[in-house]
Amino acid sequence: MRRNKPKTHFIPEPLLAFGHGQQSDHPKDGLFLYGPESGSRSPRDVTVGAVGTKKGLQYLRRWVISAGAYIDLPPRKKTDKEHRLHLSAFPGIEEAFGIRLNPGEFISKQIDGKAVDSATRLLNIHEAVRRTVDLYVEPIRHHVENEEAEVDVWILVAPEIIFQRCRPLAKRSGVELTPGEFEKKQTEPSAQMTLFNSGDRRLEEVIFRDVPNFHRQVKARLLGLGEPSQVLRETTLAPEEFSNSKGYPLRQIQPLASVAWNIATSLYYKTQALPPWRLANVRPGVCYIGLVFKSIPNDPKDLVCCAAQMFLNQGDAVVFRGANGPWRTSKFECHLSSNEATNLVTQVVETFQEKHGRLPNELFIHGKAGFSDDEWEGFRAAVPPEVNLVAVKIQSTGGDAKLFREGDYPVMRGTAIELDRHNALLWTTGYTPRIDSYIGPETPNPLSIQICRSTRGAPSMKQVLADIMGLTKINYNACNYSDGLPVTIRFADKVGDVLVMGSAAGSKRQPLKFYI
Repeated sequence: MRRNKPKTHFIPEPLLAFGHGQQSDHPKDGLFLYGPESGSRSPRDVTVGAVGTKKGLQYLRRWVISAGAYIDLPPRKKTDKEHRLHLSAFPGIEEAFGIRLNPGEFISKQIDGKAVDSATRLLNIHEAVRRTVDLYVEPIRHHVENEEAEVDVWILVAPEIIFQRCRPLAKRSGVELTPGEFEKKQTEPSAQMTLFNSGDRRLEEVIFRDVPNFHRQVKARLLGLGEPSQVLRETTLAPEEFSNSKGYPLRQIQPLASVAWNIATSLYYKTQALPPWRLANVRPGVCYIGLVFKSIPNDPKDLVCCAAQMFLNQGDAVVFRGANGPWRTSKFECHLSSNEATNLVTQVVETFQEKHGRLPNELFIHGKAGFSDDEWEGFRAAVPPEVNLVAVKIQSTGGDAKLFREGDYPVMRGTAIELDRHNALLWTTGYTPRIDSYIGPETPNPLSIQICRSTRGAPSMKQVLADIMGLTKINYNACNYSDGLPVTIRFADKVGDVLVMGSAAGSKRQPLKFYI
């Protein structure tokens, strides 16, 4: 049987839409020149709630003041290349984003640095993290339940000891640990009550259902309050204040201008109705879904949490939580039952209709694994026949497929090899002419793209590849030129990490900004 020869394609860099109807392929250029896509003529004030130690709050106010002005790039070193096109000076938050942060009007919640130190020293790591998170979340909870002033975003400023001591694999070597309510090795609820839960054993159960990770627990706890948040390390805000025993910086961070771009982009996304930019040439009526599967830690039944991330052409992103269940079918794959697949995608379709007043024309489901027969039938049952439902498998590859330009240089981003009508390789990382560079440690590897199934005929492979390229440019948690993964896959782990926490609560449908 004769096989078709592979086709090669080059997918042009997707354009992004910014203010005044202008377009650019670079988020920083678009914001610098035109402002956000939905920007108004007058600056909008953002109400910030700040939680941190006395020093942490000082660092935050100082950083906000500095980010209100122009931040240049550091002087070029002899070791630098001739160009640094992947870097951009920061023009100031108001100039780039049209929003204002007034440090004098922050709703500040100061916490005791000694209390943070004491909490992070508790013998049991689960208890240590829970107590530390309480110090930050409880002031927010009290404000939400008792104060009228609304906050657009809460910024939690964390001392470095939190990141040294409040992670699952934190060794805490050299730290004098102190006894708390639980023994050091305890990882599950005890048979008897403890003073910690004040007679309510459910709190103790939550402590040991939560992975001992400060960042993930904060996000999970704030889901129930419906409050967006940004966790910032003191060393990010004031790196010059922290050095090691030899006088070198405690952490190597990006140039200050790059840090400002990333933080400001995230704050804008979490406080405004629409994101700072959107894809300029997305086909109308298209909806993308990214499937999320995450094993629930220490679950005796080996249950798996499932969710769906919905992304629309306006840049809207919503997370739908599905049911926990026995979805794992092998070591590396999870598949939903037919009923749960229907329930999950039904929520997506209904939300699309709420936002647009009509059904989508096309609905793409992106997953890291293939799609079982039962799962596919469940998806089909949730989608009216006039909607073209397409299932696409997207996987990172190893080093088996390598391409080079002129025999020596990394292949260009956007290069694709169409192996057949349903399979292709797409290089979403590689040399990028716009920044005259390849940002990566080694020769770029492609993504494996497979069109698995469709209800009304599969779209062309080139169209699917162009869609995926576009989805690599809408990560609003940073201000990068592009990502190596489409946003439908990029945040799957982050969403799953939060949803599997025992303390995660709230609506079945919440914006993505609560998770990142």
